[in-house]
Amino acid sequence: MRLYLASTSPARLQLLRQAGIEPLTVSPGVDEEALVARIEAERGAPLDAAELVQVLAQAKAEAILGERPGDEPIDGFVLGGDSAFLVDGVIHGKPHRPEVARERWRAQNGRSGDLWSGHWVIDHRGGRVHGAAGRPAVATVSFADLDESEIDAYVASGEPLAVAGAFTVDSLGGPFIRRVEGDPSTVVGLSLSTLRELVRELGGDWPALWNRTA
Repeated sequence: MRLYLASTSPARLQLLRQAGIEPLTVSPGVDEEALVARIEAERGAPLDAAELVQVLAQAKAEAILGERPGDEPIDGFVLGGDSAFLVDGVIHGKPHRPEVARERWRAQNGRSGDLWSGHWVIDHRGGRVHGAAGRPAVATVSFADLDESEIDAYVASGEPLAVAGAFTVDSLGGPFIRRVEGDPSTVVGLSLSTLRELVRELGGDWPALWNRTA
């Protein structure tokens, strides 16, 4: 059984590979800022972190249903995901700019925050939609106390610019994290335990997705 990943995130792809799954990746091409702005305008209130990652995860999964990766129609499970970091009641996505990443690290240095990951799975076996399910997962991340030279070096590496919360747990940022409470894969951008539960809820068999050999 094939899993289609509606994401171009290298971290999510690597995480699935480590779990024995080689997904077909498809760029969803969703204008995230415009979508969130429209939904918040319609409801007259901002989305909280859990709602935000779920809205974007669902939009990404649904966006690729008409695609033909490998010149074949989608036949399997489609996964959309999104992540956001919540600290002091403020939602942080990707900082993109060095000065933003540095400011965020100075604010969260030696403290804790919640990394939210959204999941939306569509059962598209046989080339048509049979159902969908999704929910967010959260993990609390506690940071070490970094000195200014460590913050500057980490920001200069470029790694924190393109990840929610300006940190990773599985690469250069790993030594700067003291503790993770919750499914640690959530911090990478995808809770594997949540994904398994959703696949099973839709009538799928998790080991049937294993298609990657060592």
